Amino acid sequence: MKKILFGATELKISPIIFGGNVFGWTLNEKESFEMLDAITELGINCIDTADVYSRWVDGNSGGESERIIGKWMKERGNRDKMIICTKAGMDMGQGGIDISEKHIKQSLNDSLNRLQTDYVDLYYAHKDDETTPPEETLGAFKDLIDEKKVRYIGASNFSAERLRKSMITSREHDLPAYAVFQPEYNLVERSKFEGDIERVCKEFNLGVATYFSLASGLLTGKYTSEKDIENSSRTSYVKKHWNEKVKNIIDTVMNIAKSHHVSPAAVAIAWVLHNPSVTAPIASATKKEHLTAFKEAATLDLTVSEKETLNNISA
Repeated sequence: MKKILFGATELKISPIIFGGNVFGWTLNEKESFEMLDAITELGINCIDTADVYSRWVDGNSGGESERIIGKWMKERGNRDKMIICTKAGMDMGQGGIDISEKHIKQSLNDSLNRLQTDYVDLYYAHKDDETTPPEETLGAFKDLIDEKKVRYIGASNFSAERLRKSMITSREHDLPAYAVFQPEYNLVERSKFEGDIERVCKEFNLGVATYFSLASGLLTGKYTSEKDIENSSRTSYVKKHWNEKVKNIIDTVMNIAKSHHVSPAAVAIAWVLHNPSVTAPIASATKKEHLTAFKEAATLDLTVSEKETLNNISA
């Protein structure tokens, strides 16, 4: 896969970012190592993770994904070849969302220990904490950048208003600016990016890395009935979005996939890739054969008619 610049930063990434939320959750350590080996063979050099992955699993406390990635990089000796993106701010036992200076700095040190590295390439504020002023969060990031523990910073799950305020604050106070924004974006859920957020990203030339690019598996073609949903490990998300409109989107994706002789997931990812505002979609997989869709998506040219059809049915 051809590497691309991540927004205005110097991070040269593959067109698709691998979502590391599966490590320590739907993939155990051995399976995670096999998947990590497979994605690097495919040419994917960027992994997105977070300290909170996968705290939602019974018996997990968070940090499981980072520990697995760190152990794998240590054993493979390939830290310098990987671009590692991680996040802080979600509840890790402190009782709520927190992007204060104290929490950001402690969280990064914890993440570095788990990742067995002395820096991360891209460090996100995972979710906005409106009780913390932007200058405090950005000031904490400045210290971490000055200490060479962080190369670039990003934001996720901010409102357009707070994202713009953060970008203006960085200019007015000579603080580092977010280089990347991470929104939920896919054919099922477009409103969380399109509109105000997308305009802010364009205004400040932000790179955009979309999460849930496959709508938590809804757009892979594996869900065709309520029975399929009941057997899913991601029941809450797919149940929430399962309706007639989504069924029509899935049918359309599957028909386009058949005409190109590719997987439905490839069509869904390619649709995101075709948006000029998107730098790279984040997508994960639990089986190595699922990675074929990534390779297909990177080279799939949807026709103007196909893009219009997908745009209209998902509007």
